[in-house]
Amino acid sequence: MLSMRKYLFSAGFALLVAATSASMTMMTPPAFASQIKYVVNNVPITTGDIQHRAAFLRLQRKKGNAAEEMIEQTLRVAEAKRLGIRISDAQVDAAYQRFATTNKMQLKQLDGVMAQSGVGKEHFKEFIRSQMAWNQALTARNRSESGGALSEQDAVRRMLDKGGAKPTAMEYMLQQVIFVVPAAERSATLSKRKREADAMRARFNGCNTSREFAKGLIDVTVRDLGRILAPQLPPDWADQIKVTKVGGATPTRETDRGVEFIGICSSREVSDDKAAQMVFQSEGTSGKDADELSTKYVEELRKKARIVER
Repeated sequence: MLSMRKYLFSAGFALLVAATSASMTMMTPPAFASQIKYVVNNVPITTGDIQHRAAFLRLQRKKGNAAEEMIEQTLRVAEAKRLGIRISDAQVDAAYQRFATTNKMQLKQLDGVMAQSGVGKEHFKEFIRSQMAWNQALTARNRSESGGALSEQDAVRRMLDKGGAKPTAMEYMLQQVIFVVPAAERSATLSKRKREADAMRARFNGCNTSREFAKGLIDVTVRDLGRILAPQLPPDWADQIKVTKVGGATPTRETDRGVEFIGICSSREVSDDKAAQMVFQSEGTSGKDADELSTKYVEELRKKARIVER
């Protein structure tokens, strides 16, 4: 699996944004005119899009062609959609929040940096969405080119051929608690439901009592997720699950379904063929190989694309 963090933003960029936040003086955000500059497979790219990306490159202190980056992003997003990959607003918002938290910033601070630098939070969020989707597209492409998923036996054999012992992985027993919020009621009830979820999460002391706590609460779903190996954890939850003690619960998160948290029922280290398969696949493509795969993939998409400059 390709590293999502690698394709979102570098550590250097994170430090740069944090430093910019600390030193930013009050200034008027730049205003960008917006007219269609390119049409990529019937999808317009405006001069405003390009100016926001140019500001993004300046913020990262990177050289690059903003127009070319926007063309490539458009191609990547279209390919992800073709593959049925959808990144929800909730996933993007969670990644944006994690970026702020990691850099010891409040959301308003990060919003301010993005606005005053000329990037804009919406442009940055769409960049995050496109990179998350592209990461999944690359993973699918890598599996396809390698002939599909490895068998457990092949994974172990390849590990041993490289001189490594059979790997171990943490296996978690998890429980998902969802405070359901219908889409039509989201703006009116989301804050209230989050307070309710936070209250239940604070009382959580193990998976055996969660259903008892949920009794009497309206539209609360408790799901046993069963045993999941660490490499199989959903990316949006993985970091929080790994740092949460057994018997505890992750912080609540707003999702498309409502407000959720994950309870950690138990965990243990396992060493078997299934663990070897998961660990091997999770480390399958990274670094230079991932860059080469991405470049090759985009070049193929460009050759088939219809790109018109206005």
